[in-house]
Amino acid sequence: MTDKTDLAEDRTDWAEDRTILANERTFAGWMRTGMAAVAVAIGLRAVFREFEPTWVAKSVASVFILAALYVYWAAQASAAETQKRLDDHHANPQPNGRLKILAVILGIASAGTGVILWML
Repeated sequence: MTDKTDLAEDRTDWAEDRTILANERTFAGWMRTGMAAVAVAIGLRAVFREFEPTWVAKSVASVFILAALYVYWAAQASAAETQKRLDDHHANPQPNGRLKILAVILGIASAGTGVILWML
C-alpha cells in the first residue's frame, strides 16, 4: 500500500507537469498576441492608405510592430525563466532553444513586415 507521503509527492509532480504545460500555452498565447499586433499594423496600412501625410499612419503602424517585437522577446524570456525553475516528470516540455528560435523567426518576420509597410 502507498503511504500518504508518496501520494502527496505524486500530486506535486503532476502539478509541476501541469505548470510546465500551462507555461507553454501562455507562451503560445503571447506569440498570438504579437502576431495580432502585426495584423493591426497591416490593417492600419489598408485603412489609412490615402491618409496624408503617410508617415503618420506608417509611424502608428510601426508602434504596433515594435509592440509585437517586445511581446515576442518578453514571452520567450518569461517562458524560459519559468521552465528553468520546474522539473518535468511525465510531461515533455519544449526545449528553451526551440521557444527562442520561434520568437526570433517571428521577430524577423515582423520586422520585415514593418520595413515593407514603410516601403509601400
